[in-house]
Amino acid sequence: MASSQCCDNPPALNPAAGEGKVVDSFGGLKAYLAGSDESKAAVILISDVFGFESLNLRKIADKVALSGYFVVVPDFLHGDPYAPENAERPLPVWRKSHDPKKDFEEAKPVIAALKEKGMSSVGAAGYCWGGVAVVELAKAPEIQAAVVLHPGPVTVDDIKEIKCPISILGAEIDHTAPPELVKQFEQVLAANSAVPHFVKIFPGVAHGWSVRYNHDDAAAVKSAEEALGDTIDWFNKYLK
Repeated sequence: MASSQCCDNPPALNPAAGEGKVVDSFGGLKAYLAGSDESKAAVILISDVFGFESLNLRKIADKVALSGYFVVVPDFLHGDPYAPENAERPLPVWRKSHDPKKDFEEAKPVIAALKEKGMSSVGAAGYCWGGVAVVELAKAPEIQAAVVLHPGPVTVDDIKEIKCPISILGAEIDHTAPPELVKQFEQVLAANSAVPHFVKIFPGVAHGWSVRYNHDDAAAVKSAEEALGDTIDWFNKYLK
């Protein structure tokens, strides 16, 4: 995440975007909600550094909801997404106020709120910065399935601690989680027969491709949609 790639192609932000709704408190956090309350399976989406108002992220949430899930996109950044135009607060400074590993504790009340709504299974997917948070959740018996897309700084030792089925979707052009590292993740997971896993490296795409892409670029859209399809397939396999 120290790489500038995590700031490339900043997304359009719109607090009113999406087919769902924004609530002031879900498990103590402001959140975007999509999907039916009648669903028995839930998915938490954890944003990259640009936060939960990302137009693309909300479109992803809506599509996951259409697959039968109750989806929560919490504002783990507390109204303070990274702003590339703020020269006084470059990413290393911003990060001092936003450690993705701390989201593990903040996610617990969100998961508890989902269980109170009658959800029998909960999965989580995280993008870049959010991918680090999802790995932390996957280390504990908090969620039943995890998807990590072009994660921030995750180590081989982190992967050794994974407890639930996990899908890792990497990019061919990624300085933060390069293919060589993702392949090491796969080797670690393959050695642990107790944890189902799926690892895939997408060719010709860069860090952030699945959630920060140009809608006018047909190839970029296709790769992002493929990543979303893989994400939903993983949840269908382990949450339903």
